[in-house]
Amino acid sequence: MGGLEVSVFYWFLKWVALGPLLKLVYRPQTEGAHHVPAEGPAILASNHLSYADWLFMPLTLTRRVTFVAKAEYFNTPGIKGWFQKKFFYGAGQVPIDRSGAGAGEGALSAAKKVLDSGELFGIYPEGTRSHDGKLYRGKTGVARLALETGATVIPVAVVGTDVVAPPGKKFGRVIRPVVRFGEPLDFSRYEGLEKDRYILRSITDEIMYEIMQLSGQEYVDMYASRAKELQKEEQKKKEKGGDKGAASGDVPESKAS
Repeated sequence: MGGLEVSVFYWFLKWVALGPLLKLVYRPQTEGAHHVPAEGPAILASNHLSYADWLFMPLTLTRRVTFVAKAEYFNTPGIKGWFQKKFFYGAGQVPIDRSGAGAGEGALSAAKKVLDSGELFGIYPEGTRSHDGKLYRGKTGVARLALETGATVIPVAVVGTDVVAPPGKKFGRVIRPVVRFGEPLDFSRYEGLEKDRYILRSITDEIMYEIMQLSGQEYVDMYASRAKELQKEEQKKKEKGGDKGAASGDVPESKAS
């Protein structure tokens, strides 16, 4: 799919096929959209509650927003895979293989191309969706991107999408999601320090703090991926404990009458 074709399909989805339906059904609310520049590059750093986030956040803006997406969305075989590939390409998604060691560099490279062309790039610093509605520690890729491109960072909070499309489910309840855009963050004072891990962590934490202020989420100083692993381990322990109890055949003694 060529660049012009992708662009046409993006605006077709946004203004004709999908956007009007989402606005009619869900009536998303927008706050602070004036913080997003009318032109020029900017990084939109958002919390991540649901797969619906990338639909509602761009819907509230007149400009195009590009995200990176899992390569699996683009290389699934068969008719379904073909339609899926066309949809994600047309919706402004850039494929990235997240399985390899160079996944982070690949995402950074793709983001730079978008920003170098003067467009908006959307990123989820947590790296994955929150499984419990909390805000987790951000990865420093967003800080590197800001320093290496000089682009300002707009903190974004999407609220209510985990009700519209809960984790693990395709559909939820119809409510009015809210998209809040914060004041632009300028990190030009750290120019040339993109390899300093302490600076990168400081910048990332500042961005996450602003997102927390906008979203009202409880913050957890742990990566979301690790929190998910711990939850799975805890669930396995509970299941094993239940299996042992069932296997032992223990039956509570009844009280004598």
